[in-house]
Amino acid sequence: MKRIISYNVNGIRSAIGKGLIEWVRRVNPDIVCFQETKAQSGQMNEADFESIGYRMYSFSAEKKGYSGVAVLCKEKPDHVEYGMSNSKYDVEGRVLRLDFGEWSVLSVYFPSGTTGGIRQDYKMDFLHDFHKYLQELRKERPKLVISGDYNICRLWIDIHNPDKQQNTSGFLPEEREWFQHFAEDGFVDSFRKFHPEPHQYSWWSYRAGARANNKGWRIDYHIVTKDMEDKIRAASILSDVMYSDHCPVMVEIDY
Repeated sequence: MKRIISYNVNGIRSAIGKGLIEWVRRVNPDIVCFQETKAQSGQMNEADFESIGYRMYSFSAEKKGYSGVAVLCKEKPDHVEYGMSNSKYDVEGRVLRLDFGEWSVLSVYFPSGTTGGIRQDYKMDFLHDFHKYLQELRKERPKLVISGDYNICRLWIDIHNPDKQQNTSGFLPEEREWFQHFAEDGFVDSFRKFHPEPHQYSWWSYRAGARANNKGWRIDYHIVTKDMEDKIRAASILSDVMYSDHCPVMVEIDY
C-alpha cells in the first residue's frame, strides 16, 4: 500500500517554520508531493527531511520565491523527469515526475488565473498543453497518479456558494469544461470515488474567517489514470492540518 499526500504549502520555508517536518515524520506517508514551494534547491531543509527517511527532489521556478514543486519519497525512483519539455511552463517549475516500476507520480502546480488577462490565458494554454503532454506520456507510462493544486473546482459541490462564483477564475465555465473533458479521457478523481458529499474543501481564503466557517474550495487533487482505478483503496482531505492556506489531501493505492 502506498500512501501519497499532496500539499500546496504556500512557501515551504514558512511551513517548515510552523512544524511541517515533524508532521511528515508523524504521519509517515510513502510519498509527499509539494506545490508552491517558493524556494530553490538547497533552501528546503533537504537534510532534515533526509534525517526522517526521505529523499527529496525539487523543480523550482527561475524566478526566486515563486511557484515550484517538490516530491519526498522513501523509495528511490527509477527515473526523475523535471518539467514537461516545454520552456513556457518549465521556467515556472510546475511539473515534476517520478517513475517507480510501471507507475509514476507527478507533482503539478497548475497556474492561477486570478489576476485575469494574460495569466488566465496562460492558465488555459497550460490546461490544453498539459493534457496533450499526458496523452503522449500515457503511451509509455499508462499508470499515473497526478497529484497537485489544479486551481480549479471541478464540480458545483467543490466550491462554497457556486452560484456567485461562476465569473471567478478557478470556477469559470471553460475551466470546468476542460476538467470534465479531462476526466472523460480516462482520469479518475480519487476523492470523489469515495466521497460524494458536498462541503469538502482543500483551500480557504485568509480573509473573513473563511476557514473557520468552511467557506472554501476543493482545488487539490489526486487524479489517477483509469488503468489504476482498481488500485485506489481510500482518499481523504486532511482539513485539520494548518501549515498553509491549503490543507493536504491523501490517497492510498494498493501498489
